[in-house]
Amino acid sequence: MSKQARLLSPIVLIFITALIDMIGFGIVIPILPLYSERFGADPWQIGLLFGSFSLMQFIFSPILGRWSDQVGRRPVLLVSVLGTALGFLMLGLANSFWMLFLGRIIDGISGGNISTAQAYVADVTPLEKRSTAMGLIGAAFGLGFMLGPALGGLLGHYSLHLPFYFAAGLAFLNSVLIYFFLPESLPVEKRQVKSGSLWSFQGLGAAMGTPFGTILLCSLACTIAFSLVTGLFTLFTTHRLHWDARTNGMLFAYIGFLGIMIQGGLIRRLAPKLGEKPLVIWGTVLLFASMLVLPLSNSLLLVLLASSGLAIGNSLVVPMLAGLASKSADGQSQGSVMGLMHSGASLGRMIGPALGGLLFNFDTLHPELPYGISPFWVSALLMLFGVVLA
Repeated sequence: MSKQARLLSPIVLIFITALIDMIGFGIVIPILPLYSERFGADPWQIGLLFGSFSLMQFIFSPILGRWSDQVGRRPVLLVSVLGTALGFLMLGLANSFWMLFLGRIIDGISGGNISTAQAYVADVTPLEKRSTAMGLIGAAFGLGFMLGPALGGLLGHYSLHLPFYFAAGLAFLNSVLIYFFLPESLPVEKRQVKSGSLWSFQGLGAAMGTPFGTILLCSLACTIAFSLVTGLFTLFTTHRLHWDARTNGMLFAYIGFLGIMIQGGLIRRLAPKLGEKPLVIWGTVLLFASMLVLPLSNSLLLVLLASSGLAIGNSLVVPMLAGLASKSADGQSQGSVMGLMHSGASLGRMIGPALGGLLFNFDTLHPELPYGISPFWVSALLMLFGVVLA
């Protein structure tokens, strides 16, 4: 294989797609709460804004996943990436709070393509290497989570509109790469027959009585807890520790760096030796402990320690659950199963920030409580449920 072919191999292009998706997701974290406050939004409204993105992913991840089982992965990835570019362009052009909602809704619909990217990986990797390959997607998440907030903080220092234009340009570039270089991974003879609706609550209900249902519930609990913490984390650091957007961006870059180290390298050695289930258990325990400690942190060192636990725990849980879910599906339903997984995670990312906004408002109304203690300890209780499921 030539050097150029290796650089543009399908797995590399899927890695780039996941990376750009996560850069776009991460770029808004240090900026969007501050951007929203310019339009008079309170914490609960900001939580709803974050949640609107995830609500659309919850609805459209199974649709895009099953659609990709029917028409192939490549067209679904191409259309959705173009939608992501449009959503970020809308955010950059926003001059009112409703335009922010519209941009996040468009981006959320398009962001359901992660399930299709994971199905693509499942198409081209053998069963015994499936969890490790999902770890590569996780590494793209970690790198994007490192670069996105850092870029958001740096570009937002010059203009709060600039990060969104930058993300739109990246998404458009990604669509060009997909169009010219990404081959189809699902042959016509392996595609599902077009029948029934693309989104079925009946199928979701049937999954609850299977081992996959336990995997899905564990993913949901972990995602609600993690997004409750991360979605409004900048409010905690700004009001409690008096950090600015640049400092917040650097912290999220550090969390993303840890994710890269674990999901891009360490997990390849741990998964074959320890297995998926033990890694999920250890990851959920670490997330639970970190969420207990975080609201008690009043110094940079303690915040870094708690954030390290969040990053490591999440980096263990997410790819291992994705690998277990993929192994529970046959070759014709990878898109549907990964769509359900991503839909469950999106539901968690919808509930988490909205619940977090209400709890932050509760802390504001009760100044005798340390700011941020209610949302973080509620997230710890949710993680305890995740530990039990694991």
